[in-house]
Amino acid sequence: MASARAASRRRAAARPHLRLVGPAEGAARPSAGLAARDRILLLGATAALVSVGLVMVLSASSVQAYEDYGSSFLFFLRQAAYAGVGAAGLWVASRMRYGAWRHLCLPFLAVTAGLLALVLIPGVGRVAGGSARWIELGPVTIQPSEPAKLACVAFAAALLSGRWQRLADPRQLALPLVPVVGSICVLILLQPDMGTAVIVVGTVGALAFAAGARLKHMFAAALGLVTLGLGLIFIEGYRWARFLSFSDPWQDPQGSGYQAIQSLTALGSGGWFGLGLGAGRQKWDYLPNAHTDFIFSIIGEELGLVGALLVLALFGLLVYAGARVALHAPDAFGRLLAAGITGWFAVQALTNLGAVTGLLPITGVPLPFVSFGGSALVISLVAVGILISISRSSGRRTSAD
Repeated sequence: MASARAASRRRAAARPHLRLVGPAEGAARPSAGLAARDRILLLGATAALVSVGLVMVLSASSVQAYEDYGSSFLFFLRQAAYAGVGAAGLWVASRMRYGAWRHLCLPFLAVTAGLLALVLIPGVGRVAGGSARWIELGPVTIQPSEPAKLACVAFAAALLSGRWQRLADPRQLALPLVPVVGSICVLILLQPDMGTAVIVVGTVGALAFAAGARLKHMFAAALGLVTLGLGLIFIEGYRWARFLSFSDPWQDPQGSGYQAIQSLTALGSGGWFGLGLGAGRQKWDYLPNAHTDFIFSIIGEELGLVGALLVLALFGLLVYAGARVALHAPDAFGRLLAAGITGWFAVQALTNLGAVTGLLPITGVPLPFVSFGGSALVISLVAVGILISISRSSGRRTSAD
């Protein structure tokens, strides 16, 4: 009898568990008021980040916009229009039942894969900076890799939410998740855009961890991905140059290390309170991509350490609110979907901030909600709408109980 109980305990210990504990697993259910507070925090942090982004896009892009197009407000007006479209998308997504994404994820994934393939066709995809990442539809430009992030998160959440009790078997974790997400990443790498592929892989990995995947399986997968990533960096000359410049950008200050040096110069010259909004110097053709990938450097230069810390605090608040939504979601799919979206925002923000501060290699990843970019802003706001939908469902369930 004792041996049978011991064997039962061993089987229970070996059984995978969902690391995000929600109401169904015995966690305290939030009151409707607490769920509403989470939504207020989420919306407040998002609105503040978008507002900061609009102001800083105007400041960081004004010089380049005037030189190239004769109007200092061009990029700002476009970003404001994207913010309006994204706000409408957020409202629609917040009113949808989040469970619909379980059924929409496959067609959504197929559409994004098709768009990623179209980008690679000469004459269809617009090439800029040596990469084909955009499709022009009249005055509108679409970057398919941005909706691909949300599609992969929704697909992974739908798949793993039905398997989390069987993830001790690596086949249940890997099939068909690895081939599907891997195919999307291959299409993104062909653009080429290694930074976005890293974000997708990192986000899906975080989601698998939340679903209860075995740490030994995740460690083996991470080791293989790091080896593959180093190989991809080595075979491409510009990637290898970026990787080497990350360790010591001053070895080639006018070449591969130039952007990193200018970014650190901008951050270092801001001091505590910055040079003043609009008074930055690095945007005067010194720092490339000042209003996109390196907008945080301009924030540090013009608003100082205080402004930079404020932006970091807003991201911390956003991730905190998203994590609370995930913890209190009504079911496994909602928890994993919320965890995936929150993890995506966190991974992308850390990757961008690591690059502009010299802690990580430069990957060309924008700062969510802040950097200029229509597709990124619209899709990110839609994702926030999904988080609000999950929180609303949690609040309704609590009220009903």
